[in-house]
Amino acid sequence: MAGHSQFKNIMHRKGRQDAAKSKLFGKLAREITVAAKLGVPDPAMNPRLRAAIIAARAENMPKDNIERAIKKAVGGEGENYEQIRYEGYGPGGVAVIVEVLTENRNRTAGEVRATFTRSGGNLAETGAVAFMFDHMGVVEYDAGVTNPEAMFDAALEAGADDVASSENGHEIYASADHFGSVAKALEQKFGEPRKAGLVWRPQNTVAVDDEQGEKVLKLIENLNDSDDVQNVYANFEISDALVQKLSA
Repeated sequence: MAGHSQFKNIMHRKGRQDAAKSKLFGKLAREITVAAKLGVPDPAMNPRLRAAIIAARAENMPKDNIERAIKKAVGGEGENYEQIRYEGYGPGGVAVIVEVLTENRNRTAGEVRATFTRSGGNLAETGAVAFMFDHMGVVEYDAGVTNPEAMFDAALEAGADDVASSENGHEIYASADHFGSVAKALEQKFGEPRKAGLVWRPQNTVAVDDEQGEKVLKLIENLNDSDDVQNVYANFEISDALVQKLSA
């Protein structure tokens, strides 16, 4: 899992530096609206909406933007977005899952397919790589919130399945069915997390060389450039040298 965590941290830093805030806020608002439409517009009763709001706050999205996105759902405004999962392979045989929210399935499918092809990968059928991942809830806290032992005990008591603690923070994993209750219990004990939501966690990682690693990261960056793409997950592991190079 170390490789996946490294990739995630690198992309997070790059995203904060490079991504246009307007595009990022647009994606966050889209997720908030869809989450509110699919459930009740109350974050206390809707774990997905709560997770979307936490993600928006983590990126310093204005409160007015968040409230406006929820009101769109309540008022039945805006586009009716379709949730689609694309699966494929990147350079080095890396498995990739792409989650999108789109109002135009044909346009998005063409864009995603073209991005894979340009990067030396290929789009596959739904289900082709999903079996290599576990669809789970994750709750993340900064490392300074508590020590690893205390976090492990609290997570176990809350009903979590796994905990990974490092200098980058604490990652608490729970089944999709128990995610809401685990997140609520941890928030009551440690306060609002820096992230909470459903993710595709790779069961194993594929080691790639530095050249392939850079190509995979570029593929993921290009996929994230699409307004329709909400999340990208991959099961690769890169060298410490490449991590240091990209983090510099």
